[in-house]
Amino acid sequence: MSSAAAPVTSAPDIPRTTNAPAPAKAPPAAERVYAYVKQAVLERHYEGGMLLTEGELAEAVGVSRTPVREALLRLEVEGLLKLYPKKGAMVLPVSAQEIADVVETRLLVEEHAARKAVPAAAALITELEEQLAKMEELAASGDLAAVSVADRCFHAAIVRSAGNQILDRLYEQLRDRQLRMGVAVMHANPDRIAKNIAEHGEILQALRAGDAAAAVDAVHRHVSWVRNLAQGDAR
Repeated sequence: MSSAAAPVTSAPDIPRTTNAPAPAKAPPAAERVYAYVKQAVLERHYEGGMLLTEGELAEAVGVSRTPVREALLRLEVEGLLKLYPKKGAMVLPVSAQEIADVVETRLLVEEHAARKAVPAAAALITELEEQLAKMEELAASGDLAAVSVADRCFHAAIVRSAGNQILDRLYEQLRDRQLRMGVAVMHANPDRIAKNIAEHGEILQALRAGDAAAAVDAVHRHVSWVRNLAQGDAR
């Protein structure tokens, strides 16, 4: 007598998992306005003295006026705008005093960092070579805002190599002003771009050669030129 076969049961449905990433969450409206306006000011799409209205910015970014006000207040604190109730916000021009202050601070920090960078680590030399090559490539494409970013990254790498976190944070606070001035200088003096790149090459060569005095001298000459050129462009 044969026994009855055991009933065949179907396997339970197991939900399949996928590795697809969750869709990125859009940043808050105020953050979008802040980033939009700040980039436009730093890249000089919004020039010093220009009046920006809440309505125009709200329409440009596709948000209501409330986040626009929040973003403008933040940019006023950072010294990029001046708010005028019921009128809008004026883009503050770069003043001669601001230029002088930034250059003085840069010289104090960057000369010290160049001196401490010798003997330069291989990783620093490689990073500087990469930034210099990027500057040359971006200059050829005519993207002055990107050239200014690569320019600052070159100097920031040297400052970082000093290993002083307080100086590093101080230097980081100059970032926006450096970028804005850098774009201003290059717009006003396009022939200066090639000279800038050549001077970065001189700084790199001095560090590569282990010559601290030459590195400090190259940094001093290069940064001091920013003051001379930018003051002619200041309003």
